[in-house]
Order: sequence, then C-alpha cells, then structure tokens
Amino acid sequence: MAKLIVKCHRYFRRKPVRFFTFIILYLTAGSLVFLHSGFVGETNVSEKESSTGETVSYRTDFHSLSFLQLGKGFKEPAVTQNLPRRYGSWLKEISRESPRWNKSGSSNRPWTRALKGRTIREQEENKAKYIGCYMDNTQQRALRGASFFDYKKMTVFRCQDNCAERGYLYAGLEFGAECYCGHKIQAINVSDSECTMECKGEKNNVCGGANRLSIYRLELTQESARRYGNAIFRGCFQRPENVSLALPVSAVMWNMSVERCVDFCTEKEFSLAVLAGTICHCGFPTTHFMLHEREDEQLCAQRCIGEEYESCGNTDYFIVYQTQVQDNRCMDRKFLPATSSQLIALASFPGAGNTWARHLIELATGYYSGSYYFDGSLYNKGFKGEKDNWKSRRTICIKTHESGKKEIEIFSAAILLIRNPYKALMAEFNRKYGGHIGFASQGHWKEWPEFVNNYAPWWVSHTLDWLKYGKKVLVVHFEDLKHDLFNQLKRMVQLFDFNISDDRLLCVESQKDGNFKRSGLRKLEYDPYTPEMRKMINSYIKTVDMALKLQNLTGVPDEYAPR
Repeated sequence: MAKLIVKCHRYFRRKPVRFFTFIILYLTAGSLVFLHSGFVGETNVSEKESSTGETVSYRTDFHSLSFLQLGKGFKEPAVTQNLPRRYGSWLKEISRESPRWNKSGSSNRPWTRALKGRTIREQEENKAKYIGCYMDNTQQRALRGASFFDYKKMTVFRCQDNCAERGYLYAGLEFGAECYCGHKIQAINVSDSECTMECKGEKNNVCGGANRLSIYRLELTQESARRYGNAIFRGCFQRPENVSLALPVSAVMWNMSVERCVDFCTEKEFSLAVLAGTICHCGFPTTHFMLHEREDEQLCAQRCIGEEYESCGNTDYFIVYQTQVQDNRCMDRKFLPATSSQLIALASFPGAGNTWARHLIELATGYYSGSYYFDGSLYNKGFKGEKDNWKSRRTICIKTHESGKKEIEIFSAAILLIRNPYKALMAEFNRKYGGHIGFASQGHWKEWPEFVNNYAPWWVSHTLDWLKYGKKVLVVHFEDLKHDLFNQLKRMVQLFDFNISDDRLLCVESQKDGNFKRSGLRKLEYDPYTPEMRKMINSYIKTVDMALKLQNLTGVPDEYAPR
C-alpha cells in the first residue's frame, strides 16, 4: 500500500496538471452526489406527505413557564424544525392547503365518501356565503364597485379576499376570470345551471359564465369599511353652520351620482366628497366639519338623480365619502431635531395594536417612533425609526413588549396599551405564523392550545409589571382608541408635551388605517377558545381589572368578558 502511495506521489509531482485535473473531477463528482441526495430527500418528503395526508409544519417547542418567570419578561426559545430541509412559506402553503388531483379529477388523498362528494364551492362557504347565479351585462353591471381581471390565476377566494379588503358586501365572478365587487346586487337571479365556467386558477370551481355572475355575500368584520369603488363611505352628517368655510369647493350637478361627485373632488384634490342633493361639496375634515357626530342614514335617504340605488343626501343632511386623495396635513415625519430629555415607552403585549398606535403617534406629532427591537418589514413600510438605536433619544417614543422591573425602570414615562386578551392572542398568533397582515394557516392551529397556555399568563404579568414598576404610566385601552380616536390620541400626545392642532388630529383620523390592517374576510367559523382557556383568561381579566381600579383608574372595558 505504501509503495502504491509513493508511486502516485511521484507521478503527480512530475505531472502537476494531471493532479489538478484529478482534484477537479473529484470535487465535481462529490457535488453531483450531494445534489442527487438533496433531490431524493425532497421527493421522499413530498411522497410521504401526499400518501399519508400529513402536512409539513414547524413546531415551536416552548418550555413550561411559571407565572413568576413570565413576570420577568418572556423569552421565546429557538424554533426547532423536524424536516431535512427548510421550505419557504409559499411552498408550505401549497403543500398544506392543496390536494393533489389525478387526471380523472379525483384526489389521491384518502378522503371519506362524504368529503369526496363535497364541492369546492361548499368549502368556500366557510369564508363567504354563496348567493346564486345572476344575470350581468356590460352596460348595467350587477355589481358596480371595484373590478379586476386575471385570465390565468383567478380563484373564488382571491376575488372574495380582494372585495372584502375594500369593504364590499358582495363578490361576483364572471367568465372564469373576471371579479366584480359591490354593495348591492342590481340584477335578477337565474338558474345555477347558467354559471358553469371553471375558474382559470382552479379547475374544480365555478366562476360564473358568459354574462353570468356567481355571487357570494362576504362575511366581513365590523372594522371593514363600506366603499363605493375606491371611496370610503363616512356616513350621514348634519349640514355645517358655515358650508362655504367648511367645504370651500362646490358644484351643482343636476344628474348627481356618487361617482360624479367623488370624481369631481378627486380631480380638485380634496379628501372629502360631500353630496347634498344636487350639490357636490369638496373639502378636508376641519373643526368646522369634524365628522364626529353621525346621523341616522334615513335622514340622508334621498336617491341620487343619476344613480337609482345610491343616496345623495339633501340640503340639511349630507352624505360624505372619503376619496383616494391623501390629506398631506399630517404626512410629514422626521427625527427629533435635538435629543429628547425623556425616554418614553409605548408598551404593550404583542398583538395589542402597538404598530397601529405608532402609526397614529407618528402622524399626530410628525416625528418617527423607535423600537426596542428591529423589524425589517416595518422599516420598509415607512417606520424609519426602526433602525435607530432605541437609546438614541431621536425618536418620539419606543415600542416595547418587555416586562420586568429592570427593563421597565429604564423609561422615564410610558403609554401602556391594553387590549382584550381574546383579540390580542388571536392577533399575535396570526402575526407569528402569517406576518403583520397575514393569517395563520389551518395547519398552524394545532399549536394554538400551547400558544394560549404560554401567552395568556404573559398578558396579565406584562400589565401588572408596568402598573407596578412604570413611572408616569398613561393607560390606553385599544378599544377606546378605536372608538374615540380623536380624544384618546389627544391624551397620548399630551404625554410628549406637544401642542398639536385639532386639524392635524382630524387628518390622522382620515389616515388612521395605515399599512397594517388585516382583511375583514378571513375569520374562524368556530370558537378556538375551549372552556378551560376561557376560565383561565377570565381570571386574568379580573386580576387586571382589579389592579387598574386599585390605582384609581377605570377598569377594563365591558366587552372584555362578563364579570
């Protein structure tokens, strides 16, 4: 053996080119073997999943945490993965949600006979209710809101989600690839047999027909806004005392319609389109027309001359829509010109609306907010203080989810944002598995019981710690901020010793949603909270309620849970 090695050594010393050629061939062969093993691994995983019906998932293995440990701050352990390779989120969604179909159109999964007989349309009814097949034509659309086409990838859910995101009540699909949205169905119902075209993006589902709409009623959350096209319906309001001062631009329109008034005010670059019978007014929200006291819509129920199904208000009560024009009175933001003498925390449990509160504070003050952490997605959405060191004092306040005496006493003052734990836990679970505006997929819900058992105690310990150790703590309930944004935001801004004009706060109201609002369509059709979970969470609510009252503050809002 030694002689063979010596001979090889002498051979390659005399022929160095052959030595390097041998090394290259060796490395190439190794690379091919490695790539081959990788593809085999992927194939095995896919075959195993399709044959057993199991889904690919990643499990966060939390250690059991005591109440006292949570009080010192929650630290989430590293995520462990039980697959040979890590797949991107898009691939996980495909493998989790999509059954494999053979050439005959049947699934390879071992479904029961009852489930095999269930149509895709019935499955979609978990998210929206199928109304029926309706006549449509290009001159008078059955649904007259927003519309979009996709002749390659249109699906029922995609159409529903787009219409729900814009606040419409109905979504209709036509010609296999066209999606229409609206608040009213302005056409007659026909037989379902006339809606037979398959969707371009899912061959086993129906997307209307030629001049026929498959229409769904969307199950929207209360937060979803009513719209007319891209304009947001603000409501019916009493005529302001000085119309010319409140709404500086107006025009008489004898053939009045919502569309005409909205288009006119959009062209004039105003954020409000106000309909008063045959007169269209334009303006911005100001102290002369604050849009805080909505009236009964019946007072505005005078039909438009140019649009039979919409109301156009009258001389005493106005219909108001918000156009797509951006109100720039509150959009300027920058870092503080000099370092602040205070380090103010915007503290909350995850899922309590911290990002939304930061958005509101930045618009109201004109200064960036910072963060104890760093989130690249937030930075890319315009939160420029995200990259700044949280101790730099160049930002108006600092986002934090930390708790515990040491972490809290660093701050000289704090806004403590509290949200209903039932809503906060759901929001954080969706953020954790679906991103800031996404949703946890069905496969992730197996993690829900463990998530609740670990996070619910953190909700109460976080609040108690800030009430106990915080200096100059201003308590704000998410629900109060949502229902009375103007006054609650005014309270928050006063903590920064800033004088903000009412007009600027009214501007914030009109831009309140920002870029982090989930669609109103996706919601669970069942209650994810078991009786045991509710018993535990209700006891935590009572604890927080009592702690707030001991500090001479109002308790938690009544909607949290019956007490």
